[in-house]
Amino acid sequence: MTSKTDSVWFTTKGQVVIPAWLRKQFHIEEGTKAVVQATVEGILLKPVTAALIKQGRGVLKRKPGDKRLVKEWAEHKKLEREVEERHAR
Repeated sequence: MTSKTDSVWFTTKGQVVIPAWLRKQFHIEEGTKAVVQATVEGILLKPVTAALIKQGRGVLKRKPGDKRLVKEWAEHKKLEREVEERHAR
């Protein structure tokens, strides 16, 4: 990591162009998503890259006998859709 700084300008839509050296350093490519967070110091922009996802693997440890996360997530989404359908009526 370098402590180099740069300047950017906001467009009327609030968009900014991330300088090329930062895009390269953080492996940001076209279509890369990012998490935006308000902090005490300002706006924090965290690119969601393959490296970040790989770094986070294993963070949510599962206990032996627990449902697979994929199955648990599918059940959660099903319940969520049912709730939405009930409220849409």
